[in-house]
Amino acid sequence: MSDPAWIDAALTSARPQAVGALLRYFRDLDTAEEAFQDACLRALKNWPVNGPPRDPAAWLIMVGRNSGIDAARRRSKQQALPSEDAISDLDDVEAPLAERLDGADYRDDILRLLFICCHPDLQPTQQIAVALRIVSGLSVKQIARAFLVGESAMEQRITRAKAKIARADVPFETPGAVERSERLGAVAAMVYLLFNEGYSAGGAEIAARSPLCEEAIRLSRLLLRLFQAEPEIMGLTALLLLQHARAAARFDAAGDVILLEDQDRSLWSARNIAEGLALIDKAMRHRRPGAYQVQAAIAALHARAARFEDTDWGQIDHLYATLEIMTPSPVITLNRAVAVSKVRGAQAALDMIEPLANRLGGYFHYFGARGALLLQLGRTDDAREAFNRAIALANTPAEAAHIRMHLDRLQQDHARSA
Repeated sequence: MSDPAWIDAALTSARPQAVGALLRYFRDLDTAEEAFQDACLRALKNWPVNGPPRDPAAWLIMVGRNSGIDAARRRSKQQALPSEDAISDLDDVEAPLAERLDGADYRDDILRLLFICCHPDLQPTQQIAVALRIVSGLSVKQIARAFLVGESAMEQRITRAKAKIARADVPFETPGAVERSERLGAVAAMVYLLFNEGYSAGGAEIAARSPLCEEAIRLSRLLLRLFQAEPEIMGLTALLLLQHARAAARFDAAGDVILLEDQDRSLWSARNIAEGLALIDKAMRHRRPGAYQVQAAIAALHARAARFEDTDWGQIDHLYATLEIMTPSPVITLNRAVAVSKVRGAQAALDMIEPLANRLGGYFHYFGARGALLLQLGRTDDAREAFNRAIALANTPAEAAHIRMHLDRLQQDHARSA
């Protein structure tokens, strides 16, 4: 099969394995990237003629390694370059290589690549940018567009991150069990942050940033293939799938936010929901709960409700209480307050979030939630003040537009009562 779409999909799928193996060979990110790109160019030339190889990753590793060695020879001028015929005769060279490579080597190569992208010396935004460039293969232009920065600025950000990695003298040996466990959390956090970068987009940003959600899900599935028995990775993947399932219903044609209670649930992705529910059910059977699993369980309760009125808010309140114990955070308490308002009323929820004022004084969602609760309690002047604070802190035009809708409603109610 020589369909260009298949070739592109095969190259994308094989990239983490191939770049990871080439990184182990050459111990340099730039060299590994260049070797992989050369291998891809040869694949685009060779595969339409000879058909796809049985193991695309092994083929790309073999050809990339040869290309990298040849490039080093050219630079050092120590040895003449082999003839083009010798390099291009790639009929079935991946077969013996595939037989020699242990599946565990692939696993360790991908882990090493992900661990390097999530090096602790890098800021979270740098980790995401490097992972998108090295692991996912997105162009600098694509990454810059997603992060709403200039292409040159993103190029500098990635270059600086690579330089930090080089200066850190990262070991290229197979990561041990303890290191895997410690660094897996950092990799999972990077994937979650990547998803949130796309999920938080609104208005004009949706087209540019929403593909980040798809890429985060792809990376999470990759982690799941590497750690098939790890319930927290199941939980992470389930969480992303269940959240992304609502993508088509979250905004209207103008890019304005549609609240969960007003969303057309027929637009939710049944396929993503089914996969996410199966994963969280499997994860919970391991009886090793973690924060991603709890968040996925909350998302699952929303997904299982045929109507907003059918939502099990009592169970959601319980799960958020569990999450507060696992990872204490004022934002988690704020989210729990929404469930509390459904179970015990707006005043109980307001009492819960009032002590958070100092810690969440610069947080848009705090004032949006506070305004909504005050509005339910009939305290319209206080609600108007909270909504005005929320607009001042809005991160996107869609957030600001949503709050203005509440203010417009208050204005109309005031005009009718005057």
